[in-house]
Amino acid sequence: MTKSKNILFISYDGMTDPLGQSQVIPYLAGLSAHGYSFTILSCEKPEKFRLYEKNICQLLKSHKIKWVPIRYHKKPPVVSSVYDVMMLMRKAKQLHRVENFDMVHTRAGIPSLVGLWMKKSFGLKFMHDIREFYAESRIDAGLWNKGNFFYRQVYNFFKTKEIDEIKHCDGIVCLTYAAKRIIKTWAPYSTDIPIEVIPCSVDINLFDPDSISAEKKTRAKKELNIKDGDLVISYLGSLGGWYLTEEMLSFCEIILDKIPTSKFLFITPHSKETILAAANKFNIPANNIIVQHAQRNEVPLLLSLSDYSIFFIKRCYSKQSSSPTKHGEIMAMGIPVITNSGVGDVADIVAKYESGIILTELSSQEFNNVAGTISENFYSGSMRTNRSETRLAAIEYYDLEKAILKYIRMYDKILNRQMLFQNAD
Repeated sequence: MTKSKNILFISYDGMTDPLGQSQVIPYLAGLSAHGYSFTILSCEKPEKFRLYEKNICQLLKSHKIKWVPIRYHKKPPVVSSVYDVMMLMRKAKQLHRVENFDMVHTRAGIPSLVGLWMKKSFGLKFMHDIREFYAESRIDAGLWNKGNFFYRQVYNFFKTKEIDEIKHCDGIVCLTYAAKRIIKTWAPYSTDIPIEVIPCSVDINLFDPDSISAEKKTRAKKELNIKDGDLVISYLGSLGGWYLTEEMLSFCEIILDKIPTSKFLFITPHSKETILAAANKFNIPANNIIVQHAQRNEVPLLLSLSDYSIFFIKRCYSKQSSSPTKHGEIMAMGIPVITNSGVGDVADIVAKYESGIILTELSSQEFNNVAGTISENFYSGSMRTNRSETRLAAIEYYDLEKAILKYIRMYDKILNRQMLFQNAD
């Protein structure tokens, strides 16, 4: 029997954060069933840690995954991050003395600084998980101003480390084929370094429309005041930042003008008052807006009420590396998306599987053209009916089990284990 390999996974996202629960724990739980032992070292936000620590502890314990949380610091900017890096390094060194890790697996940015240090200091294998183009994402988000001397130095530091990380890592995972093409053009990249595309995956069993009864949907519609004959366009997740709230509401205003019975369902942690205030700027009445907070297991039912689900994301260089988690979840529910091009592989996926509408530009003319098409289909009774095909496409592209097999393949390459899975595609 192959000896279990011991892995240190470092994340700057907390396991009590939504991304930790959807895009870290499920992968490691799957990998732990295939001969890998994990210790997670993560930075936890105090308010979320207080709420969810017990649940996450129980969940990880059930998969025999060790968890070492440390506190995340937000202020002052940059200085707090430097402090977090120092604490991560200190804790990682302590853990390695006890656990004798075979490999360190990190996300890009803060964690990869620690991963590179562990590689150079202790000779561990280094798995570099490039979930985003970290330095560029800070510039594109307006968090770092390159016109400012201080932030320019911070940017240059991370770009220098990025080259070093590519040069010394033992394997690379990225979220999109667009990112893979870019990474392979970077000077330090060598064809000797294995690279795998693993998009943000979805739990197909949780996001399953067949698991939701007609009675549950009827009850939910009644509670939310959604009537037969309403067009329902949903939005899933947080607003602001990369997500273009004003552009989405501008589009919704045009939809409402063409289809007065439209309802806009926001499944989000934001307050109803905040969203109503934003919608009011676009003359969208309060009775056309529905705002629902939801735990993860409540999201599929709410999504199932949608005719379409919308997300517009800022188009910029760093977003070529992005795989929106919500896209796979929406597709798994068989719901067509309304979204924009220029973000990771989203446009290619939607086009390949005919699973929604892609806007090439976020302009009034484009909004009117798309809204006109939706209106024609709505009033002619020819709305999309191939939801089962859209779900099958999600299973083909975003299934969590396929993602786990790809990670196993990469781990096996790096750690020279027997290749148990030759084809995870």
